[in-house]
Amino acid sequence: MIRSQKGDQIMPFEVKTKVDQRREGVLMARQEGANIRSLCRQFGISADTGYRLLTRYREAGEAGLADRSRRPHSSPRRTLPTVEAAVVALRTAQPTWGAAP
Repeated sequence: MIRSQKGDQIMPFEVKTKVDQRREGVLMARQEGANIRSLCRQFGISADTGYRLLTRYREAGEAGLADRSRRPHSSPRRTLPTVEAAVVALRTAQPTWGAAP
């Protein structure tokens, strides 16, 4: 509950994190006879996301409901570190070559 500086009650609402909302949705979806697509509409997520969260919950429990990094696991086309170092060394040695940094 939020209170003003004078101690007056302003709004009696509960703040829920993403994980709290996901937990609530997953627990509702696991009940017998639950309509998962309807629950997804109620929570404002796509059915694909809802089913993905259910799978993650089954595999990892509560930890599966936390946000995950979107960073790729690998970058196969990334420039090799040796080539990158050579380019940086050349740019440092010849600052007037090429576009302005």
